[in-house]
Amino acid sequence: MPSAKTQPARGMRDFLPEDVRKRDYVIGVIKEVYERYGFEPLETPAAENIETLMGKYGEEGNQLIFKILKRGVHEGSGEADLALRYDLTVPLARVVAEYRDKLPKFFKRYQIQPVWRADRPARGRFREFYQCDVDVLGSRSMVVETEICAAASEVLTTLGFDDFKIRLNHRKVLTGILGVAGVALEKHDGALIALDKLDKIGRDGVANEFNDRGIAAAAGTRLLDFFTELTSLEHAAEIAAGEDPPQKQEALNKAVLGRIVEFVGDNEMGSRGVDELQSILDYARAAGIAKRVRIDPSLARGLSYYTGAIMEISVRDLAGSLGGGGRYDNLVGMFAGQDIPACGFSLGLERILVVMSERSMFPSQLGSSSADVMVAIWNEDAVSDSLNLAQELRRAGLRVDLYPEADK
Repeated sequence: MPSAKTQPARGMRDFLPEDVRKRDYVIGVIKEVYERYGFEPLETPAAENIETLMGKYGEEGNQLIFKILKRGVHEGSGEADLALRYDLTVPLARVVAEYRDKLPKFFKRYQIQPVWRADRPARGRFREFYQCDVDVLGSRSMVVETEICAAASEVLTTLGFDDFKIRLNHRKVLTGILGVAGVALEKHDGALIALDKLDKIGRDGVANEFNDRGIAAAAGTRLLDFFTELTSLEHAAEIAAGEDPPQKQEALNKAVLGRIVEFVGDNEMGSRGVDELQSILDYARAAGIAKRVRIDPSLARGLSYYTGAIMEISVRDLAGSLGGGGRYDNLVGMFAGQDIPACGFSLGLERILVVMSERSMFPSQLGSSSADVMVAIWNEDAVSDSLNLAQELRRAGLRVDLYPEADK
């Protein structure tokens, strides 16, 4: 009889004790910081009704939803009516709609649970992974964006990160830029999906994707020219600002916002987005995180439910991001039937763990045994004494490992 497979399913992982201790350490820091900012914990089921999830993540997201076929003798068919949650934001929107009368006017929650995506497994890409979300519902104030950025920044600095930036953009700014460039309104979502890959596949790659998505060549060229020009502008602003990091970042943000204002002109949507970005920058200065925030008009974030500011954390010399989020004022209304503004951010736990391991950022004691004392059993006659001693030490507050056999 052939032996059963012992490895986990594709895209899934086992976590041995040392791995779990590292994960618990990072999660503990995240919880501590989030609660210091006034956020409350929330948990939701792993499975959601499939109609809850479908249509909330754009065309690419819909294809990655992990559908669950009906099971059990009482089910009439094998058609999927449930799905594993794709993220923690849509379940949050459902919860707010369901329990609106039991929640405070401004609901601040954090949630740390696994999510599942039917993606092709690859190095660093899994089908099951944890998200660490923080969200505020009920307020349109840009103070919310600032507080969320400050909380995420404090988590990373507490864990030992220093060389990171919070890239900041705005969906209204993007809408204004796309409109002025001549991208047809019905092509905006496709253009944003392609634009979000600019730092990964480069100008030529994005141009090819624009073409594949039916975006007019002239509009695509004008867009890419604008972002290429911004890169040169940022470089010049950095040189002019000298070596002082806060001054350099402030000069860069001022130059970029100025160029956006010139490009969007009297486009109302783009101008409103610029005003909100400026408010966030002003509040970030008051919150002491201005040096972390960088205006990046190329940041798009692919999820279609974002309506306002969007954020993403990048680390120097590291591909990809450590987290991202933004404002999604219309999503909760899909479930609640009323307008409920919301803004949130998700830290990438798995990515943070990989980087911390590669850079040896974990405290040294995490790699050791969880026990303070080991009690041995010298022979069968000593079993009772060893058990009594182990219990006495535990009552004294020590972590005790009782070795169960009298090895020779």
